[in-house]
Amino acid sequence: MKLVKKTDEYSIFQRGDERYAVKDAAKKPVNGEEKARILLAEGLIKLTAPAEKPAEEEAPAEETAAEEGAEEAAE
Repeated sequence: MKLVKKTDEYSIFQRGDERYAVKDAAKKPVNGEEKARILLAEGLIKLTAPAEKPAEEEAPAEETAAEEGAEEAAE
């Protein structure tokens, strides 16, 4: 691993597969949200917000029910 940046609180390494590893001052690995926060603050990664589920799924079901009611009334 290649040392990218070292501070008093943590060290950032670049692994052989081009990903990053973060170790705290006690040489223990940092993972999860804390690791992402550190890498984002250093400008090494970019995060995107999770995609929201579309609310349009309910609308077609209501339209279909309304169309069926209209067809039954026509008969």
